[in-house]
Amino acid sequence: MSAVLFTGFPGFLGSALLPRTLRRDPDARAVALVQQRWLGRAREALAEIERAEPGLAGRTDLVVGDITTAGLGLDPAVADRLLGEQLEIFHLAAVYDLSVAPEIAWRVNVDGTRHVVDLARRAAAGAGLRRLQYVSTCYVSGRYDGVFYEDDLELGQPFANHYDHTKHEAERVVAKARDAGLPVTIYRPSVVVGDSATGHTQKFDGPYYVLQLLLRQGATALMPLPRGADRVAFNLVPSDFVVDGIAALAGHDAAVGRTVALAQPNPPTVTEMAETFAAAGGKRLRVVPMPTALAAFSIDHVPGVGRLFQVPSSTLEYLTHPTLYDTAATTALLAEVGVACPSFADHVGPMVEFFRSHPEVGSAAMV
Repeated sequence: MSAVLFTGFPGFLGSALLPRTLRRDPDARAVALVQQRWLGRAREALAEIERAEPGLAGRTDLVVGDITTAGLGLDPAVADRLLGEQLEIFHLAAVYDLSVAPEIAWRVNVDGTRHVVDLARRAAAGAGLRRLQYVSTCYVSGRYDGVFYEDDLELGQPFANHYDHTKHEAERVVAKARDAGLPVTIYRPSVVVGDSATGHTQKFDGPYYVLQLLLRQGATALMPLPRGADRVAFNLVPSDFVVDGIAALAGHDAAVGRTVALAQPNPPTVTEMAETFAAAGGKRLRVVPMPTALAAFSIDHVPGVGRLFQVPSSTLEYLTHPTLYDTAATTALLAEVGVACPSFADHVGPMVEFFRSHPEVGSAAMV
C-alpha cells in the first residue's frame, strides 16, 4: 500500500488531481490535509468526486491539520500511519491573493512549505518518499528583465509584491531539499484562467479584471493601459493544461528532479490580450495610455476611481511585467506524455462566455 498526501484540498488543483492520482495508482489511498474551517467544503468536494466516480469511494481520508504548524498539525497517529507507507506528497496549498497581509503569506507559503519538506525528509528516512510534487509559480522570477529559464531561480531579481517573494523563498526551500537528494518535481504555472473547453474557474482575478472592465462598458470600451503594453507579454494558461501537465508528469519518471514551466510558449502582449477580450465580447477597443503609477495612485486614493474600475491596484504591475518565460525543455517533456498548451486564441472564447454567464463567481481566494 502507498499513501498520497494532498495539501490545498478542496482548491481547484487538489480537487482535480486527487481523483486522477487515485486512478493512476489503484493501490494508493489519499489523505487530504484540510483546515478545520474548510472541512465542510472538503466533504462536499469529496462527495462530488465519489458520486462522479463510485470506484474511488472510500479511498480518501480527510484529516484536519495546518501546514503553518510544525508537523502540519497532524494527529500523531495519522502521521505515524503516513510515515509507515510509501508516501507521495502533492503540496498545493498557498496564499496567492495579493490583498492578504504579508505576514500571512510568509507563514503559509514559506513556513508551510518548510513543514511539508520536513515531513518529506522524514518519509524518505522511513518507509520511503515516492516524490514531492510541489506547485510553485513562474513569478518566482520576480521582475527579472529578460528571459527566465526553467532552471533559473536566483538571478538577483527584485520583487514587486509579497506573493512573488514568498513563493520564491518557498521554492528555494524545495530546491535545496531536491539538491540534497529528495525526489522532487517543481511545477511553475503562469497566470491560470478557466478551462480551455468550458471556461470554468473558481474565481475571477488577474486578467478577469481587464475583462470585466471592458464588458461593463458600451459598444466602444475604453481601456487604460501603460505605455509599452504592446511590447509586454501577459502569460496566461487554461486550468486544464496545468492539471493535465501535473497529472501526467507526476507519474513520469523523467520529471523527477525537474522544474517545469507550465506557461504559454507564445503569450499575447497586454494590448493583444485586451484586443482579443474586446473582440470576443463584441466591443470596439480604445486604448488610453496611462502610467501605471498614476493608475495605481488613483485607484487607491482618488474617491470613486477604485469603485469605478473595480481593479485592485496590486494587479497593475503585471501589465508591465518584464519577464519572458522559456518553455522549450518543458514543451519537450510534456510532449513525451501527450500534453500541449492551447493557444490563447483557442481558449479565450470559453473564458469570456463563462465570465458573462456566471456573475455569482467572485474573486476571493481560500485563505
